[in-house]
Amino acid sequence: MDTIHLKIITPKKVVLDEEVKTVSIPTFRGEITVLPHHTHLFALLVEGVIKIRKEAVEDYLAIGGGYMETDGRELHVLVSRAYGQSEIDQELIQKSIESAKKILSQSKDRNERIQATAMLRRSLIDMKLIKKRKAPRSVS
Repeated sequence: MDTIHLKIITPKKVVLDEEVKTVSIPTFRGEITVLPHHTHLFALLVEGVIKIRKEAVEDYLAIGGGYMETDGRELHVLVSRAYGQSEIDQELIQKSIESAKKILSQSKDRNERIQATAMLRRSLIDMKLIKKRKAPRSVS
């Protein structure tokens, strides 16, 4: 079976370093799926959820913006942050969404609104990650 070596790196640590079958990842121009033997590619990544398929199991991670590069054998993902479902709290995310919406509806300060918009975007991505599933699932 063909695989591609995936390495996800944040400024703080190497989040993932293993062989996988496919990776679907949000780029500036839309979501792409990288397979083994993919053509050489360098792309700008946006905040979102990536899907990683290993054998018959899918896993998801939320990522911040960054870059990816592949030569078809290796896929390097350099992002501002990356975390899985076990690292987020749904109740806290819901509070963040409510807080951001309140700031956006009441504040006139431009910087507060920019920060609230970023907080809302990250929180919505986290909710999307939670809704994917709670544990790795098998693919039929």
